[in-house]
Amino acid sequence: MEHEDPRNGESTHRSSKKPKISSKFISEPEIRDEFSHHQPHVARINNGSFGSCPGSVLAAQRQWQLQFLRQPDAFYFNTLRKGITASWKIIMDLINADHVDEVSLVDNVTTAAAIVLQQIGRSFAEGKFQKNDTVLMLHCVFQAVKKSIQAYVTRAGGSVIEVRLPFPVNSEEEIISELKKSIEKGKSNGRKIRLAIIDHITSMPSVVFRAEGIEQVLVDAAHSIGSVKVDVKEVGADFYVSNLHKWFFCPPSVAFLYCKKTNLSSALHHPVVSHEYGNGLHIESAWIGTRDYSSQLVVPAVLEFVNRFEGGIDGIMKRNHDEVVKMGKMLAESWGTNLGSPPKMCAGMMMVGLPSRLCLNSDEDAVRLRSHLRDCYEVEVPIFYQVLKDGEEGVRDKDGFITGYARISHQVYNTMEDYEKFRDAINQLVEDGKTCKILWIE
Repeated sequence: MEHEDPRNGESTHRSSKKPKISSKFISEPEIRDEFSHHQPHVARINNGSFGSCPGSVLAAQRQWQLQFLRQPDAFYFNTLRKGITASWKIIMDLINADHVDEVSLVDNVTTAAAIVLQQIGRSFAEGKFQKNDTVLMLHCVFQAVKKSIQAYVTRAGGSVIEVRLPFPVNSEEEIISELKKSIEKGKSNGRKIRLAIIDHITSMPSVVFRAEGIEQVLVDAAHSIGSVKVDVKEVGADFYVSNLHKWFFCPPSVAFLYCKKTNLSSALHHPVVSHEYGNGLHIESAWIGTRDYSSQLVVPAVLEFVNRFEGGIDGIMKRNHDEVVKMGKMLAESWGTNLGSPPKMCAGMMMVGLPSRLCLNSDEDAVRLRSHLRDCYEVEVPIFYQVLKDGEEGVRDKDGFITGYARISHQVYNTMEDYEKFRDAINQLVEDGKTCKILWIE
Protein backbone atom coordinates (compact mmCIF):
# COMPACT_ATOMS: atom_id res chain seq x y z
CA MET A 1 0.00 0.00 0.00
CA GLU A 2 1.22 3.47 -0.81
CA HIS A 3 2.76 5.28 2.12
CA GLU A 4 0.23 7.50 3.88
CA ASP A 5 1.24 10.82 5.36
CA PRO A 6 -0.71 13.80 6.75
CA ARG A 7 1.13 16.00 4.22
CA ASN A 8 0.20 13.92 1.17
CA GLY A 9 -2.23 16.49 -0.16
CA GLU A 10 -4.58 15.67 -3.01
CA SER A 11 -5.05 12.45 -4.97
CA THR A 12 -2.02 11.39 -6.98
CA HIS A 13 -4.06 10.24 -9.99
CA ARG A 14 -3.58 12.08 -13.28
CA SER A 15 -5.55 15.28 -13.60
CA SER A 16 -7.91 15.54 -16.56
CA LYS A 17 -7.52 19.32 -16.68
CA LYS A 18 -5.54 20.72 -19.57
CA PRO A 19 -3.26 23.71 -18.91
CA LYS A 20 -4.82 26.94 -20.08
CA ILE A 21 -2.87 28.89 -22.66
CA SER A 22 -3.52 32.61 -22.55
CA SER A 23 -5.60 34.15 -25.33
CA LYS A 24 -3.47 37.29 -24.97
CA PHE A 25 0.11 36.34 -25.62
CA ILE A 26 3.10 37.90 -23.90
CA SER A 27 4.61 40.90 -25.70
CA GLU A 28 8.30 41.58 -26.35
CA PRO A 29 8.35 44.45 -23.78
CA GLU A 30 6.78 42.10 -21.23
CA ILE A 31 9.47 39.49 -21.96
CA ARG A 32 12.17 42.12 -21.42
CA ASP A 33 10.51 43.10 -18.14
CA GLU A 34 10.44 39.46 -16.96
CA PHE A 35 14.22 39.28 -17.40
CA SER A 36 15.11 42.84 -16.40
CA HIS A 37 17.17 41.46 -13.51
CA HIS A 38 19.77 40.21 -16.02
CA GLN A 39 22.96 42.26 -16.06
CA PRO A 40 22.51 45.02 -18.66
CA HIS A 41 24.53 45.07 -21.90
CA VAL A 42 25.78 41.48 -21.57
CA ALA A 43 25.22 39.23 -24.59
CA ARG A 44 24.05 36.25 -22.58
CA ILE A 45 24.02 33.43 -25.14
CA ASN A 46 24.80 30.67 -22.65
CA ASN A 47 21.38 29.64 -21.37
CA GLY A 48 22.50 26.01 -21.58
CA SER A 49 24.79 26.26 -18.55
CA PHE A 50 22.63 27.79 -15.82
CA GLY A 51 19.27 28.56 -17.42
CA SER A 52 17.22 31.64 -16.61
CA CYS A 53 14.30 32.40 -14.34
CA PRO A 54 11.67 35.07 -15.14
CA GLY A 55 10.71 37.70 -12.60
CA SER A 56 7.18 36.36 -12.08
CA VAL A 57 8.58 32.95 -11.08
CA LEU A 58 11.14 34.57 -8.76
CA ALA A 59 8.25 36.42 -7.09
CA ALA A 60 6.38 33.13 -6.62
CA GLN A 61 9.53 31.58 -5.17
CA ARG A 62 9.84 34.42 -2.68
CA GLN A 63 6.23 33.86 -1.55
CA TRP A 64 6.96 30.18 -0.86
CA GLN A 65 10.07 31.13 1.10
CA LEU A 66 8.16 33.67 3.19
CA GLN A 67 5.34 31.20 3.83
CA PHE A 68 7.84 28.79 5.34
CA LEU A 69 9.57 31.48 7.39
CA ARG A 70 6.31 32.83 8.81
CA GLN A 71 5.18 29.48 10.29
CA PRO A 72 7.56 26.58 9.54
CA ASP A 73 5.56 23.91 11.38
CA ALA A 74 2.30 24.66 9.58
CA PHE A 75 4.20 24.79 6.31
CA TYR A 76 5.79 21.39 6.92
CA PHE A 77 2.65 19.58 8.09
CA ASN A 78 -0.01 21.28 5.95
CA THR A 79 1.56 22.82 2.86
CA LEU A 80 4.84 21.34 1.68
CA ARG A 81 3.65 17.95 0.42
CA LYS A 82 0.59 19.46 -1.27
CA GLY A 83 2.81 21.89 -3.13
CA ILE A 84 5.31 19.23 -4.21
CA THR A 85 2.44 16.95 -5.29
CA ALA A 86 1.18 19.72 -7.58
CA SER A 87 4.65 19.91 -9.15
CA TRP A 88 4.83 16.12 -9.51
CA LYS A 89 1.55 16.12 -11.41
CA ILE A 90 2.69 18.80 -13.87
CA ILE A 91 5.94 16.97 -14.62
CA MET A 92 4.08 13.66 -14.90
CA ASP A 93 1.82 15.15 -17.58
CA LEU A 94 4.66 16.90 -19.41
CA ILE A 95 6.72 13.71 -19.78
CA ASN A 96 3.77 11.31 -20.22
CA ALA A 97 4.51 9.21 -17.13
CA ASP A 98 1.78 6.96 -15.75
CA HIS A 99 1.89 7.94 -12.09
CA VAL A 100 3.39 10.54 -9.79
CA ASP A 101 5.42 7.98 -7.86
CA GLU A 102 7.50 7.51 -11.02
CA VAL A 103 8.62 11.16 -10.69
CA SER A 104 11.08 12.42 -8.07
CA LEU A 105 12.29 16.00 -7.68
CA VAL A 106 15.96 16.35 -6.79
CA ASP A 107 18.55 19.13 -6.89
CA ASN A 108 20.09 18.44 -10.30
CA VAL A 109 21.15 15.82 -12.83
CA THR A 110 24.28 15.12 -10.76
CA THR A 111 22.13 14.01 -7.82
CA ALA A 112 19.84 11.94 -10.04
CA ALA A 113 22.74 10.13 -11.71
CA ALA A 114 24.25 9.41 -8.29
CA ILE A 115 20.97 7.81 -7.18
CA VAL A 116 20.99 5.39 -10.12
CA LEU A 117 24.73 4.70 -10.01
CA GLN A 118 24.68 4.02 -6.28
CA GLN A 119 22.14 1.29 -6.92
CA ILE A 120 24.35 -0.17 -9.67
CA GLY A 121 27.36 0.00 -7.35
CA ARG A 122 25.47 -1.81 -4.58
CA SER A 123 24.61 -4.59 -7.02
CA PHE A 124 28.30 -5.08 -7.76
CA ALA A 125 29.24 -4.93 -4.08
CA GLU A 126 26.55 -7.45 -3.09
CA GLY A 127 27.57 -9.90 -5.81
CA LYS A 128 24.41 -9.53 -7.91
CA PHE A 129 26.61 -8.44 -10.83
CA GLN A 130 29.82 -10.14 -11.86
CA LYS A 131 33.15 -8.38 -11.55
CA ASN A 132 34.05 -6.64 -14.82
CA ASP A 133 30.44 -6.45 -15.96
CA THR A 134 30.25 -2.99 -17.39
CA VAL A 135 28.55 0.38 -17.65
CA LEU A 136 28.48 2.06 -21.07
CA MET A 137 28.64 5.84 -21.34
CA LEU A 138 29.27 8.51 -23.98
CA HIS A 139 32.62 10.29 -23.89
CA CYS A 140 30.79 13.64 -23.74
CA VAL A 141 28.79 12.77 -20.62
CA PHE A 142 28.89 15.42 -17.90
CA GLN A 143 32.11 15.20 -15.86
CA ALA A 144 30.20 14.77 -12.59
CA VAL A 145 28.53 11.64 -14.00
CA LYS A 146 31.95 10.23 -14.92
CA LYS A 147 33.09 10.86 -11.35
CA SER A 148 29.97 9.14 -9.99
CA ILE A 149 30.76 6.07 -12.10
CA GLN A 150 34.27 6.14 -10.70
CA ALA A 151 33.02 6.54 -7.13
CA TYR A 152 30.22 3.97 -7.15
CA VAL A 153 30.82 1.49 -9.99
CA THR A 154 34.53 1.04 -10.64
CA ARG A 155 35.33 0.98 -6.91
CA ALA A 156 32.85 -1.89 -6.55
CA GLY A 157 34.47 -3.91 -9.34
CA GLY A 158 32.56 -2.76 -12.42
CA SER A 159 34.22 -1.67 -15.64
CA VAL A 160 33.39 1.18 -18.01
CA ILE A 161 33.09 1.38 -21.78
CA GLU A 162 33.40 4.94 -23.12
CA VAL A 163 31.81 5.62 -26.52
CA ARG A 164 33.64 8.30 -28.46
CA LEU A 165 31.16 10.00 -30.76
CA PRO A 166 32.18 11.70 -34.00
CA PHE A 167 32.33 15.51 -34.12
CA PRO A 168 31.40 17.41 -36.16
CA VAL A 169 28.55 14.99 -36.74
CA ASN A 170 26.69 14.69 -40.04
CA SER A 171 23.89 12.23 -39.20
CA GLU A 172 22.29 10.15 -36.47
CA GLU A 173 23.50 7.03 -38.29
CA GLU A 174 27.12 7.95 -37.48
CA ILE A 175 26.26 7.99 -33.79
CA ILE A 176 24.34 4.72 -33.87
CA SER A 177 27.24 3.02 -35.66
CA GLU A 178 29.70 4.03 -32.93
CA LEU A 179 27.29 2.97 -30.20
CA LYS A 180 26.86 -0.49 -31.71
CA LYS A 181 30.63 -0.96 -31.97
CA SER A 182 31.02 -0.10 -28.29
CA ILE A 183 28.16 -2.41 -27.31
CA GLU A 184 29.95 -5.32 -28.97
CA LYS A 185 33.14 -4.39 -27.13
CA GLY A 186 31.24 -4.19 -23.84
CA LYS A 187 29.80 -7.70 -24.30
CA SER A 188 33.15 -9.30 -25.13
CA ASN A 189 34.50 -12.14 -22.97
CA GLY A 190 31.06 -12.95 -21.64
CA ARG A 191 30.56 -9.62 -19.89
CA LYS A 192 27.14 -8.04 -19.45
CA ILE A 193 26.34 -4.36 -19.90
CA ARG A 194 24.36 -3.59 -16.78
CA LEU A 195 23.61 0.06 -17.57
CA ALA A 196 23.91 2.34 -20.62
CA ILE A 197 24.04 6.09 -19.99
CA ILE A 198 23.03 8.03 -23.08
CA ASP A 199 21.56 11.46 -23.79
CA HIS A 200 18.27 12.48 -25.35
CA ILE A 201 19.60 13.98 -28.56
CA THR A 202 22.47 11.65 -29.50
CA SER A 203 20.74 8.39 -28.60
CA MET A 204 19.14 5.55 -30.43
CA PRO A 205 15.79 4.30 -29.10
CA SER A 206 16.08 2.28 -25.89
CA VAL A 207 14.38 -0.67 -27.60
CA VAL A 208 17.57 -1.06 -29.66
CA PHE A 209 19.57 -1.39 -26.45
CA ARG A 210 17.13 -4.04 -25.24
CA ALA A 211 17.70 -5.99 -28.46
CA GLU A 212 21.44 -5.72 -27.85
CA GLY A 213 21.07 -7.26 -24.39
CA ILE A 214 21.60 -4.15 -22.24
CA GLU A 215 19.71 -4.48 -18.97
CA GLN A 216 18.96 -0.88 -18.00
CA VAL A 217 19.11 2.50 -19.72
CA LEU A 218 19.61 5.90 -18.07
CA VAL A 219 18.91 8.89 -20.30
CA ASP A 220 21.00 11.79 -18.99
CA ALA A 221 18.99 14.56 -20.63
CA ALA A 222 20.16 17.60 -18.69
CA HIS A 223 18.91 20.02 -21.37
CA SER A 224 15.80 18.25 -22.60
CA ILE A 225 12.75 19.45 -20.67
CA GLY A 226 11.74 22.78 -22.18
CA SER A 227 13.92 22.37 -25.27
CA VAL A 228 12.63 19.13 -26.84
CA LYS A 229 9.48 17.06 -26.51
CA VAL A 230 9.88 14.45 -23.77
CA ASP A 231 7.77 11.29 -23.83
CA VAL A 232 9.26 8.73 -21.45
CA LYS A 233 7.09 5.93 -22.85
CA GLU A 234 8.32 6.64 -26.36
CA VAL A 235 11.94 6.84 -25.15
CA GLY A 236 11.48 3.58 -23.27
CA ALA A 237 14.33 4.11 -20.78
CA ASP A 238 14.35 2.79 -17.23
CA PHE A 239 15.55 6.15 -15.90
CA TYR A 240 15.25 9.61 -17.39
CA VAL A 241 16.60 12.78 -15.80
CA SER A 242 16.49 16.43 -16.83
CA ASN A 243 17.13 19.76 -15.13
CA LEU A 244 14.14 22.06 -14.69
CA HIS A 245 16.32 25.14 -14.19
CA LYS A 246 18.03 25.05 -17.59
CA TRP A 247 15.26 25.33 -20.19
CA PHE A 248 12.06 25.16 -18.10
CA PHE A 249 12.57 28.50 -16.27
CA CYS A 250 12.74 27.16 -12.69
CA PRO A 251 15.15 28.88 -10.29
CA PRO A 252 18.25 26.84 -9.49
CA SER A 253 18.38 24.18 -8.72
CA VAL A 254 15.83 21.43 -9.42
CA ALA A 255 15.63 18.40 -11.69
CA PHE A 256 13.25 15.49 -12.14
CA LEU A 257 14.20 11.81 -12.12
CA TYR A 258 11.75 9.46 -13.81
CA CYS A 259 12.01 5.80 -12.75
CA LYS A 260 9.90 3.32 -14.66
CA LYS A 261 8.01 1.05 -12.27
CA THR A 262 9.85 -2.28 -12.04
CA ASN A 263 11.00 -4.59 -9.28
CA LEU A 264 14.40 -2.90 -9.49
CA SER A 265 13.10 0.66 -9.06
CA SER A 266 12.17 -0.02 -5.43
CA ALA A 267 15.89 -0.43 -4.67
CA LEU A 268 16.62 3.23 -5.47
CA HIS A 269 17.20 5.62 -2.57
CA HIS A 270 18.08 9.27 -2.15
CA PRO A 271 21.75 9.67 -1.10
CA VAL A 272 20.65 11.90 1.80
CA VAL A 273 18.87 9.59 4.24
CA SER A 274 16.03 11.06 6.30
CA HIS A 275 13.11 9.63 8.25
CA GLU A 276 11.34 9.02 4.92
CA TYR A 277 13.85 6.31 3.99
CA GLY A 278 12.11 3.20 2.67
CA ASN A 279 8.91 4.98 1.60
CA GLY A 280 9.83 5.15 -2.07
CA LEU A 281 12.29 7.43 -3.86
CA HIS A 282 9.78 10.17 -4.69
CA ILE A 283 8.74 10.42 -1.01
CA GLU A 284 12.35 10.23 0.20
CA SER A 285 13.30 13.07 -2.19
CA ALA A 286 10.40 15.25 -1.01
CA TRP A 287 11.97 15.58 2.44
CA ILE A 288 15.73 15.40 3.01
CA GLY A 289 15.76 17.64 6.06
CA THR A 290 15.28 21.35 6.65
CA ARG A 291 16.20 23.26 3.51
CA ASP A 292 14.70 25.60 0.90
CA TYR A 293 12.23 23.59 -1.23
CA SER A 294 10.92 26.62 -3.12
CA SER A 295 12.58 25.71 -6.44
CA GLN A 296 10.53 22.48 -6.42
CA LEU A 297 7.32 24.31 -5.48
CA VAL A 298 7.29 26.94 -8.25
CA VAL A 299 6.61 24.50 -11.11
CA PRO A 300 2.93 25.62 -11.35
CA ALA A 301 4.11 29.25 -11.60
CA VAL A 302 6.50 28.24 -14.40
CA LEU A 303 3.63 26.58 -16.26
CA GLU A 304 1.65 29.80 -16.00
CA PHE A 305 4.61 31.72 -17.44
CA VAL A 306 5.22 29.44 -20.44
CA ASN A 307 1.51 29.37 -21.26
CA ARG A 308 1.64 33.12 -21.83
CA PHE A 309 3.53 32.35 -25.06
CA GLU A 310 1.81 31.37 -28.28
CA GLY A 311 1.83 27.58 -28.36
CA GLY A 312 2.95 27.31 -24.74
CA ILE A 313 6.11 25.32 -24.13
CA ASP A 314 5.93 23.81 -27.63
CA GLY A 315 5.87 27.30 -29.10
CA ILE A 316 8.90 28.31 -27.04
CA MET A 317 10.81 25.22 -28.15
CA LYS A 318 10.09 25.96 -31.83
CA ARG A 319 11.02 29.61 -31.38
CA ASN A 320 14.34 28.76 -29.74
CA HIS A 321 15.22 26.09 -32.32
CA ASP A 322 14.41 28.31 -35.28
CA GLU A 323 16.33 31.26 -33.88
CA VAL A 324 19.45 29.34 -32.80
CA VAL A 325 19.68 27.77 -36.27
CA LYS A 326 19.30 31.21 -37.87
CA MET A 327 21.95 32.72 -35.58
CA GLY A 328 24.32 29.78 -36.02
CA LYS A 329 24.18 30.05 -39.79
CA MET A 330 24.72 33.81 -39.59
CA LEU A 331 27.85 33.37 -37.45
CA ALA A 332 29.29 30.54 -39.56
CA GLU A 333 28.76 32.57 -42.74
CA SER A 334 30.40 35.65 -41.27
CA TRP A 335 33.44 33.72 -40.01
CA GLY A 336 33.70 31.35 -42.99
CA THR A 337 33.38 28.31 -40.74
CA ASN A 338 30.93 25.45 -40.14
CA LEU A 339 28.13 24.14 -37.92
CA GLY A 340 28.91 21.28 -35.56
CA SER A 341 25.85 19.25 -36.55
CA PRO A 342 22.87 19.40 -38.89
CA PRO A 343 20.15 21.83 -37.71
CA LYS A 344 17.63 18.99 -37.31
CA MET A 345 19.84 17.53 -34.56
CA CYS A 346 19.82 20.77 -32.55
CA ALA A 347 17.25 22.04 -30.08
CA GLY A 348 17.95 25.42 -28.46
CA MET A 349 21.75 25.14 -28.73
CA MET A 350 24.19 24.85 -31.61
CA MET A 351 27.95 24.42 -32.02
CA VAL A 352 29.57 26.90 -34.42
CA GLY A 353 33.16 26.66 -35.65
CA LEU A 354 35.54 29.52 -34.80
CA PRO A 355 38.07 30.94 -37.29
CA SER A 356 41.29 28.93 -37.39
CA ARG A 357 43.33 32.16 -37.23
CA LEU A 358 42.49 32.38 -33.52
CA CYS A 359 44.89 29.41 -33.07
CA LEU A 360 42.79 27.71 -30.41
CA ASN A 361 45.01 24.70 -29.65
CA SER A 362 44.12 23.54 -26.13
CA ASP A 363 41.45 23.53 -23.44
CA GLU A 364 43.40 26.35 -21.77
CA ASP A 365 43.09 28.42 -24.96
CA ALA A 366 39.31 27.84 -24.89
CA VAL A 367 39.05 29.12 -21.31
CA ARG A 368 41.29 32.07 -22.17
CA LEU A 369 39.16 33.11 -25.15
CA ARG A 370 35.94 32.72 -23.19
CA SER A 371 37.28 34.91 -20.37
CA HIS A 372 38.48 37.53 -22.85
CA LEU A 373 35.07 37.69 -24.51
CA ARG A 374 33.41 38.11 -21.12
CA ASP A 375 35.81 40.73 -19.73
CA CYS A 376 36.48 42.78 -22.86
CA TYR A 377 33.36 42.38 -25.00
CA GLU A 378 30.59 41.49 -22.49
CA VAL A 379 29.81 38.27 -24.36
CA GLU A 380 29.08 35.12 -22.35
CA VAL A 381 29.39 31.95 -24.42
CA PRO A 382 31.10 28.56 -23.85
CA ILE A 383 34.15 27.81 -26.00
CA PHE A 384 35.43 24.27 -26.69
CA TYR A 385 38.65 22.84 -28.07
CA GLN A 386 38.13 20.01 -30.54
CA VAL A 387 41.17 17.78 -30.65
CA LEU A 388 41.76 15.80 -33.82
CA LYS A 389 42.23 12.05 -33.43
CA ASP A 390 45.20 10.41 -35.12
CA GLY A 391 44.59 10.09 -38.84
CA GLU A 392 41.39 12.12 -38.68
CA GLU A 393 40.77 14.78 -41.29
CA GLY A 394 39.39 17.85 -39.62
CA VAL A 395 37.17 20.59 -40.98
CA ARG A 396 39.02 23.47 -42.60
CA ASP A 397 38.29 27.11 -43.24
CA LYS A 398 40.33 29.16 -45.74
CA ASP A 399 43.27 29.48 -43.33
CA GLY A 400 43.55 26.09 -41.65
CA PHE A 401 41.90 23.44 -39.48
CA ILE A 402 38.97 24.47 -37.27
CA THR A 403 39.80 23.37 -33.72
CA GLY A 404 37.59 25.74 -31.70
CA TYR A 405 33.81 25.77 -31.36
CA ALA A 406 31.36 28.07 -29.61
CA ARG A 407 28.16 26.62 -28.16
CA ILE A 408 25.48 29.24 -28.63
CA SER A 409 22.06 29.08 -26.98
CA HIS A 410 18.81 30.87 -27.69
CA GLN A 411 16.19 31.60 -25.05
CA VAL A 412 13.18 33.90 -25.19
CA TYR A 413 15.11 36.87 -23.75
CA ASN A 414 17.80 36.82 -26.46
CA THR A 415 17.87 39.36 -29.29
CA MET A 416 19.65 39.63 -32.64
CA GLU A 417 22.02 42.17 -31.07
CA ASP A 418 23.42 39.51 -28.71
CA TYR A 419 24.71 37.40 -31.60
CA GLU A 420 25.87 40.39 -33.62
CA LYS A 421 27.93 41.46 -30.62
CA PHE A 422 29.57 38.02 -30.53
CA ARG A 423 30.08 38.01 -34.30
CA ASP A 424 31.74 41.41 -34.26
CA ALA A 425 33.98 40.52 -31.30
CA ILE A 426 35.42 37.48 -33.08
CA ASN A 427 35.82 39.39 -36.33
CA GLN A 428 37.65 42.16 -34.48
CA LEU A 429 40.06 39.71 -32.84
CA VAL A 430 40.83 38.13 -36.22
CA GLU A 431 41.25 41.51 -37.91
CA ASP A 432 43.65 42.64 -35.17
CA GLY A 433 45.71 39.46 -35.55
CA LYS A 434 44.96 38.33 -32.01
CA THR A 435 45.50 34.67 -31.16
CA CYS A 436 44.68 32.82 -27.95
CA LYS A 437 48.39 32.84 -27.03
CA ILE A 438 48.50 36.64 -27.36
CA LEU A 439 45.37 36.93 -25.20
CA TRP A 440 47.23 35.01 -22.49
CA ILE A 441 50.24 37.37 -22.68
CA GLU A 442 47.95 40.39 -22.46
